[in-house]
Amino acid sequence: MVTPSVKRLVISGYYGFRNSGDEAVLKSILTALEEEGARAGIRIEPVVLSIDPEWTTSMYGVKSVHRMKLGEVRRALKDSDGLISGGGSLLQDATGMTTIPYYLGIIKIAQWLRKPTFIYAQGIGPVNHGIFHPFIKGIFRKCSYVSVRDNESAQLLGTMGLSRDKVEVVPDPVMGLPLPEGISLAGHPDQSAKDLPIIGISVRYWNAERKELTQLAAGLAALASLMPVHFRFLPFHLPGDDEASRFVIDRMEGVTAKGSVISVAPETVNPQEMLAEVSRCQALIGMRLHSLIYAASQQVPLLGISYDPKIDHFLARLGSVPVGTSEQLDPQIVASELRGLLLEGASWRSRNASRIDTLKQEARRPAERIAEFYRNRG
Repeated sequence: MVTPSVKRLVISGYYGFRNSGDEAVLKSILTALEEEGARAGIRIEPVVLSIDPEWTTSMYGVKSVHRMKLGEVRRALKDSDGLISGGGSLLQDATGMTTIPYYLGIIKIAQWLRKPTFIYAQGIGPVNHGIFHPFIKGIFRKCSYVSVRDNESAQLLGTMGLSRDKVEVVPDPVMGLPLPEGISLAGHPDQSAKDLPIIGISVRYWNAERKELTQLAAGLAALASLMPVHFRFLPFHLPGDDEASRFVIDRMEGVTAKGSVISVAPETVNPQEMLAEVSRCQALIGMRLHSLIYAASQQVPLLGISYDPKIDHFLARLGSVPVGTSEQLDPQIVASELRGLLLEGASWRSRNASRIDTLKQEARRPAERIAEFYRNRG
């Protein structure tokens, strides 16, 4: 029996912050690397850069290093066989001027140490400050593999001067996240609503005036006047999403009196537990990108509310557009579209089945490319 070679890879991303979406990205990458490595005869040993290394280790059973202790990060990189940067929206300056320098800095340290570097299904942008463009281009040119999660990210890299043939466009890694083993999809934990169709709802605070949340509440109430449903709120990022969910619930007047049920999913940062929640829904409306990706991966008919171009980009891969935006959301359209998804769910799944299957297969491509890289090196 041939013993597989071991490759230690450091993984850099927004991990350990207990954001369900980002944790789903990490779990998806770890799963894909393990499986694709095994196919290539390689055992990949991950070392995750995390804001909470102890929690990350206990959650995933992998080694972890504090992402802000650069001495420890450098030692981990020095002892590694390479660095994976991604996934998620790491290279963007919408959240501040320090984000891009941090993630580029980690890649650059690895390159200084002569380690192979891989960009794993990142969403690039917005990059509003041109000063960052040459740094991104220069560092990406030295990477052994670059993949991004949408065409718009590839186009942005092209405007920075990075050759298009250097970049592979793949789906978000979470499209490949499997359900936890042994999960039962029959029924729903809330037995009082077991006969009602379940609509998953993922919201977040974004618009300062909360316009989209107020309009969404009106749309959900309008749907309840047409048919009784179970509104299941799914907080992806705690505590903010839970608070945003309560904001909407407080404005859904008269809903329960008409026979509908409202519930909030239990707090969890385990991505597969939230994936199981989504899989039980008959339809989903969401602001969080990964709520939409979860729904698509489980063939749950979905509507997206756009607060960021990444929502539009993902929906485009399903041949769809947002039902509204954080600036404008029509309650009557929300009610009508959700009702349509509930009544014609089989048709939605039939139309999108081949697209979804393709996205699931392509989501594993970066892990496959990385495994091939090390297999070919011997």
